[in-house]
Amino acid sequence: MATLWLFIVIGSVIGFFWYSRKIAEAANEHAQRQAKQLQVQLLSVACKKVLPGILKSGRLGIKSQFLFEFSSDGESLYQGYLYLENEKLVQADIPPHRLG
Repeated sequence: MATLWLFIVIGSVIGFFWYSRKIAEAANEHAQRQAKQLQVQLLSVACKKVLPGILKSGRLGIKSQFLFEFSSDGESLYQGYLYLENEKLVQADIPPHRLG
C-alpha cells in the first residue's frame, strides 16, 4: 500500500512539473505576442508564481504570474506582468513606456 502512495506522489510531482513547463511555454508565446503588438523588443520572461487554485471558470487549475522584460528603444528596460490561468492569458499589465 505504501508503494502505491509513493507512485501516486511521484507521478503527481512529475505531472505538475510537466504541466508547469507547458504553461511556461504558453507564457513565452503570450509575451512574444505582446511584444510584437507593442512593437518592442522582448528581453526575457520569468516565472514569479505558480499556485494551484480555482479558476474564473470554477474549475480547479493552475494560476501563474510571469514577469517579462522589454525595451522600446534599446536603452531602457521595462517590466510587465502576465497573469495566466492554466495556459490562458487572463490579464497583462504593461507599464507606460517610451516609443522608440
